Amino acid sequence: MRLKLVPEKTSVKFINKRLIAMIISCVLIIASLGLFFNKGLNFGIDFQGGILVEIGTEQPADLKLLRRELGQLGLGDVAIQEFGATTDLLIRVEQQDGGATAQKVAVAKIKEKLSALVVGDISYRRVEFVGPKVSGELIRDGILAVVLAVSAVLIYIWFRFEWQFGVGAVIALVHDVLLTIGMFSLTGLEFNLSVIAAILTIVGYSLNDTVVVYDRIRENLRKYRKMDLKELLNLSLNETLSRTVMTSVTTLIALFSLFFFGGEVIRGFTAAMIWGVFIGTYSSIFIAAPVLLWFELRREPIEADTATSES
Repeated sequence: MRLKLVPEKTSVKFINKRLIAMIISCVLIIASLGLFFNKGLNFGIDFQGGILVEIGTEQPADLKLLRRELGQLGLGDVAIQEFGATTDLLIRVEQQDGGATAQKVAVAKIKEKLSALVVGDISYRRVEFVGPKVSGELIRDGILAVVLAVSAVLIYIWFRFEWQFGVGAVIALVHDVLLTIGMFSLTGLEFNLSVIAAILTIVGYSLNDTVVVYDRIRENLRKYRKMDLKELLNLSLNETLSRTVMTSVTTLIALFSLFFFGGEVIRGFTAAMIWGVFIGTYSSIFIAAPVLLWFELRREPIEADTATSES
């Protein structure tokens, strides 16, 4: 017996609800921008600079004890998390004033305290310092990567479809990126390089969903040459709804498993991806398709091509 989350034939009037969806999206975008400029993001060590120490212990360590004791060293914010096994720990400390010498002193204090608190031998696998210059370059490169990805999407869709499709896809992608940034600003989750990777993955996921919808719209433009454009868009969205829901649900099952059982190291990445699947599915239906109405998508060239092929 095959499981069906959505009936094969649906007749939901998505386009009729476009104004409500647009108002909700505009409110969320304004709120996201407001949060970003007022509250900002909780930048991780990748962007803020600081000390990163990766260790392995013989026995599982008492994280509460370590957080309390290391927090009393006067080094500022100290974050300790497990990754992989319970004997693998990642310690992050904010950047110290005083240059490289201050960072070395901080590392020495951390090692001394760990030796007194952890039972058994400790293996130091990685000790890194991310300076302000490197973190600034990472912020710049991260922003550049997202902008280039969205620009490449515009060019790709523009050549594959008509220009209205390209602009619609980019509007949907910018919508997804802004709301993802707003979500991180609201929740205070750590924003690091893995989140940039998640945003780029969201761009790809949302684009794939949008292209599937646009392919069906273009196919129906050739098939139903006299159908009202609103009805045609509703038909196309309903015909791809089952595929969209099944793809989203199966992806979310894997992502929720990673979120709850994958550990702290990838929690920001999976949180961004979970949000991105929801918001990407929403934007493909309520942003990318209705935008075609705004730009008055023309069907004459397609009809002309069809008439030529039929003759």
